[in-house]
Amino acid sequence: MVRIAKAKKAKVAKKEKTSLNLDENVEALLCYVLGWVSGLIFLLLEKKSKFVKFHAMQSLIIFLAITVISVLVGWLPVLGVIFSTLIGLLAFIL
Repeated sequence: MVRIAKAKKAKVAKKEKTSLNLDENVEALLCYVLGWVSGLIFLLLEKKSKFVKFHAMQSLIIFLAITVISVLVGWLPVLGVIFSTLIGLLAFIL
């Protein structure tokens, strides 16, 4: 029983702090909160965590692409409004 408890403790990953003094997982989650805006903010502010930079860059690319596509599709006369709304819902779900 003691061996199992020690093995579980050894497998638990050490939570590392970032340059903003937050846990990496929390900061990576915050990259997605405001779409590409929060991705850009964390990409500029984070200095040492590659994990957080990856999620910030991913948030920036995905949500910026969704925003551009939504704006371009929104210019279509009738179906543009419908498709733009659906793309906006997709961005909210992501």
